[in-house]
Amino acid sequence: MIIRLEHNIKKIPNAPGMRKGFSLAEVIAAITIGSMILVAVLGIYNRAEKSASTIVKKLDSSRLSSEVLQRIAEDLDRITSSDSDTKVTIENKFKNGFPTARLTITKNIKDSNNKEMKFEEIVWQSIYNYENPDIGLVLYRSYSGIALEDKVLDKNKDDLELARAVPICSGVTLFNISALKGEASVDRWNAPPPSGITVTMSFAEPFKRVNGTLDVLDEEKITRTIAIDRTRKINFAIETTESSENVATPAQTNLPDEERLSLGRPEKIKTDE
Repeated sequence: MIIRLEHNIKKIPNAPGMRKGFSLAEVIAAITIGSMILVAVLGIYNRAEKSASTIVKKLDSSRLSSEVLQRIAEDLDRITSSDSDTKVTIENKFKNGFPTARLTITKNIKDSNNKEMKFEEIVWQSIYNYENPDIGLVLYRSYSGIALEDKVLDKNKDDLELARAVPICSGVTLFNISALKGEASVDRWNAPPPSGITVTMSFAEPFKRVNGTLDVLDEEKITRTIAIDRTRKINFAIETTESSENVATPAQTNLPDEERLSLGRPEKIKTDE
């Protein structure tokens, strides 16, 4: 025998312990708000990442430029001198809008027959990369001559193998070399070493000028002026002024006051009345 017990249970609305489901509108609103927060966070992260990469790229390009300019300065200091056996050639031109330059340092000597021969030659040159034009210019350095840089590795090589061009760096957007002639700078030089050489390079993003050539902002350029033969004797010219002519010499300080005061005064011209 089964006895069924039925109780009248009243359902109380919003009673504690009872879960209420979310409506479709509430779910869509929550997803929308979450998406907006996520987009904002990703935007901040991307901006921070771009700023960090820009700073790192600028530091790396500045460091690389300083290292290249230091190497050029070492080549000039080692080869050039005040004698006439050293020759420097500087050429500047535009290649596909990019400013390029070529620096040639040649040191000559004379053999036993008094015949001139090339002792060593170093060439710094920026070349436009036709295979990958997006990276800009490639900077090369070549070395040749009878004064081998490596006596062991370069011993049995011919002249073509010795005159090899080694790529130093890529991505150069500006490479300019000028020689100091007095107080002015010239873009072409083919003579003994000048008093100084100015080298400017940059890896920054270029912009196009009105004439179609490419250039970078001045604050993005790295420039170094290299003095040639810094041990040379410098002649100083001292200009004399009127005040220095009236200064008494040590021998004149021992004179009586009247005679010392009369020094430097113009003599009166006596005229016959």
